[in-house]
Amino acid sequence: MNLKITLVTLFVAFNFSFLFAQEGVVRGTITDENGIYVPGASVMIEELKKGTVTNFDGEFTLLDIPEGIYELSVKYLGYQTITEEVEIAANETTSVKLVLNSAETTLGTVQIIGNGLSAQAKALNSQKNKTNITNIVSTEQIGKFPDANIGDAAKRIPGITMQVDQGEARNIIVRGLAPQLNSVTLNGSRIPSAEGDNRNVQMDLIPSDMIQTIEVSKAVTPDMDADALGGSVNLVTRSAPESFRLSATVGSGMNFITNKRILNGSFLLGDRTKDGKFGYMVSASINDNDFGSDNVEAEWSDEFEYNNGDEDNLEEVAVNPYAETFEIRKYLVQRVRRSFSANFDYRFNENNSIYFKSMYNWRDDRENRFAYSSEILDGEDINTGDFDIENGNLTRFPAEVVRETKGGVPGGRTQNRRLEDQRMQNYTLGGDHIFGNVKFDWMGSYAKASEERPQERYAVYASEYQINNHVSNPEEPLHTAVENPSLSDFELDELTEENQYTEEEDINVFANAELASDFFGNGDGTVKFGLRGRFKNKNRDNNFFEYSPLSDAYNTLADVPTRTYAGDDFLAGSQYMPGVFASTSFLGNLDLNNSDLFEREAVQDEYLSENFEVKENVYAAYAMANQKLSSKLSVLAGVRVESTQIESTGNEVIYNEDGDFDGSMEVNDESNYTNILPSVHFKYDLNDKTVLRFAWTNTLSRPNYLDLVPYQAINNEDEEIAVGNTELDPTTSMNFDFMAEYYFSSVGLLSGGVFYKDLDSFIYTYVVEDDATGYDVFQPLNGDDASIYGAEISFQRQLDFLPGFAKNFGIYTNYTYLHSTANGIRNEDGDLRGELDLPGSSPNMFNASLSYSDKKFSARLSGNFSDAYLDELGGNAFEDRYYDEQFFLDFNVNFSINKNLSLYGSLNNITNQPLRYYQGVSSRTMQMEFYERRLTVGLKYDLY
Repeated sequence: MNLKITLVTLFVAFNFSFLFAQEGVVRGTITDENGIYVPGASVMIEELKKGTVTNFDGEFTLLDIPEGIYELSVKYLGYQTITEEVEIAANETTSVKLVLNSAETTLGTVQIIGNGLSAQAKALNSQKNKTNITNIVSTEQIGKFPDANIGDAAKRIPGITMQVDQGEARNIIVRGLAPQLNSVTLNGSRIPSAEGDNRNVQMDLIPSDMIQTIEVSKAVTPDMDADALGGSVNLVTRSAPESFRLSATVGSGMNFITNKRILNGSFLLGDRTKDGKFGYMVSASINDNDFGSDNVEAEWSDEFEYNNGDEDNLEEVAVNPYAETFEIRKYLVQRVRRSFSANFDYRFNENNSIYFKSMYNWRDDRENRFAYSSEILDGEDINTGDFDIENGNLTRFPAEVVRETKGGVPGGRTQNRRLEDQRMQNYTLGGDHIFGNVKFDWMGSYAKASEERPQERYAVYASEYQINNHVSNPEEPLHTAVENPSLSDFELDELTEENQYTEEEDINVFANAELASDFFGNGDGTVKFGLRGRFKNKNRDNNFFEYSPLSDAYNTLADVPTRTYAGDDFLAGSQYMPGVFASTSFLGNLDLNNSDLFEREAVQDEYLSENFEVKENVYAAYAMANQKLSSKLSVLAGVRVESTQIESTGNEVIYNEDGDFDGSMEVNDESNYTNILPSVHFKYDLNDKTVLRFAWTNTLSRPNYLDLVPYQAINNEDEEIAVGNTELDPTTSMNFDFMAEYYFSSVGLLSGGVFYKDLDSFIYTYVVEDDATGYDVFQPLNGDDASIYGAEISFQRQLDFLPGFAKNFGIYTNYTYLHSTANGIRNEDGDLRGELDLPGSSPNMFNASLSYSDKKFSARLSGNFSDAYLDELGGNAFEDRYYDEQFFLDFNVNFSINKNLSLYGSLNNITNQPLRYYQGVSSRTMQMEFYERRLTVGLKYDLY
């Protein structure tokens, strides 16, 4: 019904405007002297009290202007106001092009570095003139930090922290809300996820030099997708310039963990025809990084039992927490990231234009992993005398010890490595039109993300022997052999190959109409309404095969080619020695599909329960009004309605007491829900430099895909049952935000604010014992409620008030504090656990950088800190997993040889910050992974 009403309203509005419009329209573009668009400029006709703000492409539109001649003024923070006389005719559109010249600056002694307007000015003007609470970072500002991917760039923004994968920022957390609770869009169109079971967008897949602007909306408006509990991150690609633009970068470097090279290069080329109608911008980027990581992992237990002569009644002994599983992992990774973008637009006339935007990202991760692991034997296999307990510490016990090689087939793109082929592509066609006094825009897009892992191979050699459990320092868990075994003691345990494929396709369509209005007699306001449809399909199709040799040629590690890794240079500590493993060339060259050499068996319990397909359609309609209540106060109010329809397919799978596959059945289910989401935003301009903002918004987050699938996996060997939940409700949140901003005349910002989020029906994994079988049941459920409150403060400014060379220093810093509570979470006994932190909410986040810039030289030292936080709930407090605090320190320099050519260099991860998880308490390490430092140098050429 809501959609029908909106359609009728849209139709009536169009016809009304055609019949009665007697006013004119002003459309224009504002650039700097180099033809680069100027976003966030304030455009005003003072006589009529009508104004607007330029978008990211420097464009603006003023509707419903009476006939006459007027002065059009443009205000830009840090620059003198410029004016242009425009003549308006009834039922016609007047087109203007204005140039904001950086030579007309009022910055006093502050120098403008590089060509055109400063990156900081563009970002702050856009942020200042937004109605909602937003943080904006421009591409030039991104370039001042040593960030190769868009995730590393985003972590500099207030309230944002990133989860790291292989040393690069991958998953975004906004204001303490986990990655799946935030939306990431490209030019306003939702980016699909290549992750197998969730909605996380891989931010490290997109190079930072392919993006023009990062816009983080922390209080969304009704014309934006509502699935953004923490916030909405919009990545804007580069548009066609007003004049010729050429830029190229080439660089190299070294990873100190492997002493291997880094190669990178990029270019962009854009121009517009002489008549100004057709414009294009093409760009490409490549980054080839040969690196790795050193990793130690452990899982902890506070339970120990052994066989005291009766296998049916095992003896239980109280012990201090100990690492029941321990691993040393050596990773070797080559990551090749490629990206290509082509954007075109065509201006038919002043009233009609269309555009096409595209981006294709393709990343190959080639990985070898060599993993040593030891795990305590089951209680029935441990006899009296097989273990030692000293002062409550389990110091010796029998374990299964495994040496595992991970690789792939030889040749081609795999090169004896596991290949992870990730791709993300987006194609968008849209248009902007003026019909009478109605501004109308539309867009359709197709996006696809995929991840493929072909012929991923594992060779596992195992043995059983006594190990020493070192208990002196739980921050550095360690298992060592009581007596070192020989290679012949390690027998072939598993030889496997698997293929994984995950794909998500999105089709987006929307249409918006905007009319001028003057409800309160202040001459300035708009009414906007529109429709949107998003049609998503997500599927995962994996398989897994185990191979048994038909000869004794590979029986033990002593029988096959091996590779040895000593612990001398292992970053986690020299006490960790990965040891000896089957070589990757041996593993890759095995002719596994030769039936004369190997017997193949499909192992369905490894994949069948996790294969699924989900179809999710979202239909949305909204209406909102953006009105001036007075010369200083404006309000944006509206409502959005989203209807979600889901069809899902999964598998019910049973495994017998030996862990073997014992049957399956395909299961289908459907669900749907509708959310009504009102919001109000107030903006008060206390004066030209000070802005106060308040917002009340309502947002939601849809469940992860695998959680929605009607699958069931009954494992009679492990006595576990994993179950999906098609009845999950989306998590919803009511949000309150207040922000105060002071903008310095010399282009800087001091801001501070508070926020509160009241969440309902958040989702967590519930672990409970099944009454009928005694098995542990794992199922996603809706919790009761959760809340987050916090504060943000940000300061950035050139220190132009200092004397001499000190005026060239600048400061960029921000701090975010969070406090969260979650209710309704039950432990493995079914009892409420009381108030807990909401997973993903880091209580303290801090960014700081000190920069120096003169006419030719610039340097910046940048720090990024995020506090430890609860990452994943276990069955009880002892099993909870935490993401530890992290502090990254980076340094980069730039030297301008001339107007067009510059040298750059950067040193990343100066602190050698590891990725670290801990279990229950901070002293109990679950994982610590080290990446070492990374150095890059290069040349950049810009021609305007």
